[in-house]
Amino acid sequence: MAVTAAPQLDLEALTAWVGFSLGDPSEPLTATRIGATTGIANTLYELRRGSQAFVLRRPPAVLNDKSAGNMLREWRILTALEDTPVPHPTPRLLCEDPSVIGAPFLIMDKVDGFTPGYDLPDPFHSDPHLRRGLAEAYVDGLVELAAVDWRARGLEGLGRPEGFLERQVPRWLAQLDRYRTRDLPELDFVTDWLERNRPPMSAPGLLHGDYSPFNLMVAPRPPARLAAIVDWDTGTIGDPLLDIGHLLGRWTDPGEEPVLTLQAGGIEHYPTRAELAARYAERSGRDLSALPYYECLALFKLAVILEGSVGRAVAAGAPEKDQDMAPMVVRLMAAAAEFARGERV
Repeated sequence: MAVTAAPQLDLEALTAWVGFSLGDPSEPLTATRIGATTGIANTLYELRRGSQAFVLRRPPAVLNDKSAGNMLREWRILTALEDTPVPHPTPRLLCEDPSVIGAPFLIMDKVDGFTPGYDLPDPFHSDPHLRRGLAEAYVDGLVELAAVDWRARGLEGLGRPEGFLERQVPRWLAQLDRYRTRDLPELDFVTDWLERNRPPMSAPGLLHGDYSPFNLMVAPRPPARLAAIVDWDTGTIGDPLLDIGHLLGRWTDPGEEPVLTLQAGGIEHYPTRAELAARYAERSGRDLSALPYYECLALFKLAVILEGSVGRAVAAGAPEKDQDMAPMVVRLMAAAAEFARGERV
């Protein structure tokens, strides 16, 4: 059988491990590196066997968050989501043995769709109604996710919902302390505000942990709808409102300075944060009166995770001024403070 090599992937070992379990075993297994190539991104390969296409996913080379790259966790969530309304890739195989290709990995069906991160293909780029529909689909995906009966789906023990919000600030501060190399403006204010303004937790549910258009795939043809939510390795059971905080905390309203703009192609023709929050509240039945808390917490958490890249670069001798991530972390923390002060609503 012919073996087509892919960078950093032992395709011969993979082919032997897969055996007859994937596609037509009479056809050669080929692999092509896809997706982001940064050290903190999960490594993805498109696998092909005959007419069938799959995606292999393994942990990133560098873990900014110790829970990132957890293939077993991701596998458990993906299998639990089967036969639910939540769009997701169909899981096929899990390998927990790092000796096969150098790390645990999972294989899932390839999704027909695109990631609406920076650019949009036509007709989404040129049709303002489709852009609005995209944003509404982002919210509707979260509504479906929060409604999953996680106990019935066998996800008991995936996370500890009791005390979930109480653990957040201490947990992320402890992680920051492991690689902190500088003082972060607004950090003390943000953490103090989060501790003093913690709301009662919403009803526990399955949450993604890093919900944004960069972890979504959209069906390639109208109407605007999600093809899949991807990148589940930080999923847990906790307060689902943190997911809507992740989405809306980085959303840019007209007249605002962007933090991490999630509206591909510009903010025109997209709904505002308030409109998206109203849609989520109406469709989920959850109380969003404390939404600024979750937006602040989400940006604080993201800033801490990304500061890990800054800390490693400084430890390696790179000047802080030469790092793209360093000012981004400061912007995220500043925006978290703006939500806390009511300056960003």
